[in-house]
Amino acid sequence: MRLPRLGLAFLLSCSPFALGQDARGPVEAWVQAHQRQVVGELLDLLAIPNVAADRPNIERNAAFLKAALEKRGFRAEVLPTDGNPIVWGELRPTGASRTVLIYFQYDGQPVSAKGWAQPDPFEPVVRTGRIDAGATTPVESPRQLDHFERDWRVYGRSASDAKGPIVAFLAALDALAAGGQAPTVNVRVVMDGEEESGSPSLMAAIERYRDRLAADQMLVFDGPAHTSGRPTLVYGARGIHPFRLTVYGPKSGVHSGNYGNWVPNPALRLAHLLASMKDDAGNALVRGFYDEVPQPTAEELALIDAVPGDEAKLLKAFGVAQPEQPGLTLQRALLRPTLNVRGLQSAFVGAQARTIIPDRAVAEMDIRTLVETPGDRLIARVAEHVRAQGYHLVDAEPDDATRARYSRIARIEADRAPLQAFRTPLLGPESRRLAAALADAWGQPPVQLRSMGGSVPIAPFIQALKIPAVLVPIVNY
Repeated sequence: MRLPRLGLAFLLSCSPFALGQDARGPVEAWVQAHQRQVVGELLDLLAIPNVAADRPNIERNAAFLKAALEKRGFRAEVLPTDGNPIVWGELRPTGASRTVLIYFQYDGQPVSAKGWAQPDPFEPVVRTGRIDAGATTPVESPRQLDHFERDWRVYGRSASDAKGPIVAFLAALDALAAGGQAPTVNVRVVMDGEEESGSPSLMAAIERYRDRLAADQMLVFDGPAHTSGRPTLVYGARGIHPFRLTVYGPKSGVHSGNYGNWVPNPALRLAHLLASMKDDAGNALVRGFYDEVPQPTAEELALIDAVPGDEAKLLKAFGVAQPEQPGLTLQRALLRPTLNVRGLQSAFVGAQARTIIPDRAVAEMDIRTLVETPGDRLIARVAEHVRAQGYHLVDAEPDDATRARYSRIARIEADRAPLQAFRTPLLGPESRRLAAALADAWGQPPVQLRSMGGSVPIAPFIQALKIPAVLVPIVNY
């Protein structure tokens, strides 16, 4: 997490606050004068371990956050669920008629201390820059400092994903109060303690706490800002539906010399099958794969094409000469579902390689979905494509009778817990209001992404609440 601003001025320019450019100076002056307070609260929160399975420490996090909200005038509660608790809060300024629900997560990924250049990932360390740029010596006694340079960094588990945004929000409220300002809308907060494990308890909690979650708009403070460093709004996320494709060969591996050219090789068959699914430009050849993909309006395309990007820099960083489809921009590539091979396995390679025809070949695959193209529908079309190539599909290991009857046998095993897509209209009234607030505060339009390429586990939560939701990423890209 970069210091010292923590995205504070950006957060203050969002729709619930709508302060405009005139307020940025006082806000940033407050930040400069209170760096010890802001950074100290972040360091204190990071020092509480937050792995979802560690229930005692999760409860410590929840208690800390409830107290932090109450300190800012919120009515706050720790709401029990079937799993980890939700931290909820509500602030109702006088005269406010609209309500904004802000989502945060307070849990983090499991962690191994061996991968960290410090004794304990939950004892945050401040450095004068990035470790990979040579900033290896920690800053001594950071809680006693009154000033942090702009390029200094906090290293600690969940500093960016996603305790930094929580502290930025809390500091924003402090800055408003110090300037005699209040939010212009009712602010509700929900903090999830199971995001990194797919938020399994969040959906079940909706009916139990629906009255506390009702709002006109939802903001999700998650993810990195655009690489340009400009304020960023993301109006959706693709879903993901993983599946496994297995092509069967002989019951066990057989000698490639004795039986080559006679026993079918499943690895080669899988290679041909995968090649039949996409052309050289990366377009899916599965019948109907793109049938329901919506076409953006001209105004939407103008916003999509206005997203800044240095794609030549990305290609250099990735070590590839050109995109899969030359001429297709990254943002336009995100408008369609993907059909991806994420792993291949058949027999052995390297020093373990053997002179055999394998018994099977496996492709681990995934489909990134749109709201209009759910994964189960697209996987069904992939299955029809496989059948059209002459394969008999089974739902378990093939028995002897099946092997005797069919010359080409395959199996598709779909993930039973896919992540759904969500999307808020790019040009809807709430979206326009939010973009206008950011443009007013920063003197330039924000980067507006129709959808992020990845997936978020709270998409079902967003859909169930039936309110427009926008991701507001504020941490370093």
